[in-house]
Parts: sequence; structure tokens; C-alpha cells
Amino acid sequence: SVDCSFSRGVCDWKQDADDDFDWNPADRDRGDGYYMAVPAFVGQKNDMGRLKLLLTDLKPKSSYCLIFSYRLAGEKVGKLRVFLANKKTAPVWEESKGKDEKWRTGKIEIFQETETTNSVTFESERGKGKTGEIGVDNVMLISGLCPED
Repeated sequence: SVDCSFSRGVCDWKQDADDDFDWNPADRDRGDGYYMAVPAFVGQKNDMGRLKLLLTDLKPKSSYCLIFSYRLAGEKVGKLRVFLANKKTAPVWEESKGKDEKWRTGKIEIFQETETTNSVTFESERGKGKTGEIGVDNVMLISGLCPED
């Protein structure tokens, strides 16, 4: 399993060099570490920021569950998408507005064929809003299917 909270910096996160802005660490409200965030005012509308997690040693022909905390806070803050490996075509997960400022949990099933997934990318797309942020935290990869809530 992979445990990627941003407080320890254990994981191999990479900022995409070809995007429009970077994700940056932000202090948690409780003061116990960090999460990664993109403030709403960064960049221009529709600009993208991508944060990639490199995955190593995933076994072929097996399933994994990617679990993460996310928050879309603020009016028209934009979109958060998740892409697997080098499939730039379609996101496997997407959320475009938060009902409130609360953190929520996202879950994605990853089924390995003979070719294994070697990265997960979190993409933030800037919206029209000027306040709020898009945040990601506590990214975990566990063996097997995603647990029920």
C-alpha cells in the first residue's frame, strides 16, 4: 500500500512542467501538517495545474483502491480531475463544485491488466471564481477493491 499524506513527504510527487501553475502545500486548520492546494485566484480561467504521483511496484492482474480527501471551496472555483497513467484521454474521476467547504472522500478502483498503472495525476482547472481553493490530502493506495462506506 502507498500512504501519501503530504505532511511526511514520503511519496514521489512531481509538479507537471507543462502546465500553467503549481500546487502548493497549505497548512491544515488543525495545525497538524499540510495538504496540497491551488488557490482560486491563481492563473487565468481554464488554466491547469497538475500534480503527479509516481507509483512503483504495482502488481499486474490485480486491483487497487485509490482513496483521497478533497475539497472544492468557493464559488465557481473550478474542477478537480484524476487521471491514471498516461491515458490523457479521459479522467477517471471529476468534481466541479463543492456543496460547502467540507472535505470529502474520493475513491477510484484501479484494475491492473498486464500493463500496470505507473502514475496518478490530480489536475486542477481554474474556474471563474476569485475566492476559495481546490485541495487534496491523504492520498492512499490500498490493495484490493475499494471498501464500502
